[in-house]
Amino acid sequence: MSPTTAPAPVPAPASVPAPANSPDNAAPAAPVALADLDAEPERGDFAIPAEGLTDGERLRALDRMDGYLTRKRRHLVGYQATQELAGSALDLARFMLSNINNLGDPFQSGGYKPNTKVVERAVLDYYARLWHAGPSYDPADPESYWGYMLSMGSTEGNMYALWNARDYLTRPGAPRPVAFYSEDTHYSFAKAVRVLGVDTFAAVGAADYPGECPLGGDWPAEVPSTPGPSGLSWDGSGAVDIDALAVLVEFFAAKGHPVFVNFNLGSTFKGAHDDVRGACERLLPVFERHGLLPRAGDDARRGFWIHVDGALGAGYAPFLRMAAADPAFGWTPEADLPEFDFGLTLPTREGGQVDPVASIAMSGHKWAGVPWPCGVFMTKTKYQLEPPTQPEYIGAPDSTFAGSRNGFSPLVLWDHLSRLSYRDQVDRIRRSQELAAYLERRLRELEDETGAELWPARTPGAITVRFRKPGAALVAKWSLSSENVSTTPGDPAGLRGYVHVFLMPSVDRAKLDALLADLARDPVILGTDGRA
Repeated sequence: MSPTTAPAPVPAPASVPAPANSPDNAAPAAPVALADLDAEPERGDFAIPAEGLTDGERLRALDRMDGYLTRKRRHLVGYQATQELAGSALDLARFMLSNINNLGDPFQSGGYKPNTKVVERAVLDYYARLWHAGPSYDPADPESYWGYMLSMGSTEGNMYALWNARDYLTRPGAPRPVAFYSEDTHYSFAKAVRVLGVDTFAAVGAADYPGECPLGGDWPAEVPSTPGPSGLSWDGSGAVDIDALAVLVEFFAAKGHPVFVNFNLGSTFKGAHDDVRGACERLLPVFERHGLLPRAGDDARRGFWIHVDGALGAGYAPFLRMAAADPAFGWTPEADLPEFDFGLTLPTREGGQVDPVASIAMSGHKWAGVPWPCGVFMTKTKYQLEPPTQPEYIGAPDSTFAGSRNGFSPLVLWDHLSRLSYRDQVDRIRRSQELAAYLERRLRELEDETGAELWPARTPGAITVRFRKPGAALVAKWSLSSENVSTTPGDPAGLRGYVHVFLMPSVDRAKLDALLADLARDPVILGTDGRA
């Protein structure tokens, strides 16, 4: 099936509507006391005494949690998590009767037979087609893909990519690999480099090359993001500054260091998409000049690894590109999204071709909508090294990050994907982008109506809108993620508190209008909270 051709819609509905009396169908604008919405269940509600609980006590505790989660689900807009889960809950509850464990490599059944690896492979095949990853895993075919479903989210996928890249790039007697990621990169990378003992360019620069930063001044902790109108990155798009990245990579490549570069597809706070193609076009001549392309001989490994953290964006980006390329979808996205996946190829000066992207990670609980953290990691067979162990106990190679892996995740993700045609997927991302534009416009209108400063901003093509942080009650009610940004480096008075809303498929205009109504009454936004 061509990734740009929409298959016939499947007969199953895209989602199962909630019953008419469900709390999810109640008008979200109905007044609810913020104290009630913010009241989390208490530890004592779930205390288990030595004699256990009666059925009445146990059910009351479960009802307490259900009520809390129902209220919070209705108002969650600040995180990259959709709440469209009713269909899977109705159809897949039967599988809770089995202890499902996808232990070990997904392409070998292994000794633990209650597994869903065949479903896992179907999900991997789906994303392999979308990401132009080549044929399904074949150890004899270096261009085939290999991947697995993560039990954590993309943090696990990013860590696995960094681990694989570290071992792939490290060679005896050669300078150690260095990692590059932008200041808008998810915090998991800062954690991953510590856990895995991978050096960042900042750490190596400060230790081995003090005072030599090619950008001038001290070595920055991360690669700068693109500056905005202020000349600083706080009001920029959130995409990596390709000029700064190229200068930094050139410095370390010239000194013989292998290079790991992470790009973001739907960055954590601004929802930005790094220009993966544009950046790779800039970096390829650097790799060529300094001998980082594959070399002939017994060890033909190349000296760079490009990873795409598509925790959010890799789920919808293929459908944006389909819509832009095919008028039959009836919608042209507002922002062009260049190639980002395994299908990206670039010509070398020797007349050959190179495919720069080595790995991609995506979270299944974000755009797709699995009700617990999970995801997909994918790479090419040619980048795999021998698995660390071949334990007889599990009957399959220990080639994934975890030992035991969640066997329910493939079922839920498969169920979601099977309900939607490519056209349905295009419509989902179209609605999200239209709602993002609507929210940004309404926030600007609210500024005019109230005289308050809301600082609304949206990166073109993103499905998130950021604006001024309201009071704590609204932050809790709407589960808003917040971030303080410095508009004047070194000046504490220059800090601005922002929150953002992600327009996931479960967010609709009614929820946005209820949020806007709350903002119009918020004392912090209106400046009537008594603060100086």
